[in-house]
Amino acid sequence: MSTELIVRLIGMIVFTILGVSWGTSLGRIANLSPTADTFSIEQYAFTIGLVGALFGLIITPLITIRPMRTLRTIFSKVSVQNLISTMIGLVVGLLIAALLAFPLSLLPSPFGDILPFVGMLSFAYLGISVFIMRQKDIFNLFQAFSSHRNNPETNESEEDSNWSGERTILLDTSVIIDGRIADIARTGFLPGSLLIPRFVLTELQYIADSPDSLRRQRGRRGMEVLSQLQKEPGIPVRMSDIDVDGVREVDDKLVILARQLKCPVMTNDFNLNRIAELQGVKVLNVNELANAVKSVLLPGEILNMRVIQEGKESGQGVGYMDDGTMVVVENGRTHMNKEIEVLVTKVLQTAAGRMIFARPADQTH
Repeated sequence: MSTELIVRLIGMIVFTILGVSWGTSLGRIANLSPTADTFSIEQYAFTIGLVGALFGLIITPLITIRPMRTLRTIFSKVSVQNLISTMIGLVVGLLIAALLAFPLSLLPSPFGDILPFVGMLSFAYLGISVFIMRQKDIFNLFQAFSSHRNNPETNESEEDSNWSGERTILLDTSVIIDGRIADIARTGFLPGSLLIPRFVLTELQYIADSPDSLRRQRGRRGMEVLSQLQKEPGIPVRMSDIDVDGVREVDDKLVILARQLKCPVMTNDFNLNRIAELQGVKVLNVNELANAVKSVLLPGEILNMRVIQEGKESGQGVGYMDDGTMVVVENGRTHMNKEIEVLVTKVLQTAAGRMIFARPADQTH
């Protein structure tokens, strides 16, 4: 027997008893001055009791089980940190309201009757809001105090290391769609947890449902990347309902949220990168990381290169290194589809990345 059926039966019994009691009272009142068409007390009790039974059978789950399931679903999505911050903020707000209730009650009527209740609601809301907004700072303070008590000789460098291990990194929609974040996080070079706000997921869902085929494929790839990140045991990924009121653009919300949480934003969006830097927000740019980890070559070095296509200029050939760096080989067109030794002559750093110019090593100057 299911829980919902048991609750329905209990509700039916309770509302039947209430209906019979109410019907009996109505029947007694009606029979104080009875007429030929007046029902008896028993008829009133039976009719209203039957209505109460039907009412209890239908309505009881809607006022008991369904709200509890909704609350359980909501609380399951809320992080422990948010839940603890909410409870502490509520308690602090109510304590402040209790301290102010007596002085406010001494005010002349009607202020003395209304303001204590208004103060309770206001300070409860204010306490929850402040503790939710500053929860990271509060928990960092507790952790620092606890670690200092456990190990008073902990130096500043160790504290910085612990902070970097506990930090949060906000993810932008573009870096999720790009897909390289999964490989980067898997290597362990990203300390801390990855935070994806609800508005970023909403934008990603909007892209995945786009009528344009290319945008739809990019959105679905982003969904697959998130699924891969969540399946990795060593990569803490958090989805949060946190939002920024009064702002519509996703980029603006990310920058404001990063300032509030004092955490970096990971992106490969050039515009978001510039906006965040102008507002003092640390940015982790995937494109800059990709350029930074490419092989460093100096003029005069020799490497093996397979020429796979013709260059723009006459006689040029083009090959690529293992990390994707393009190598332009002078007089390399005669060596198409061959692996040859080339001598690096020049390394050029551009906005699009690093370009290397070389010539076949067997050619004289």
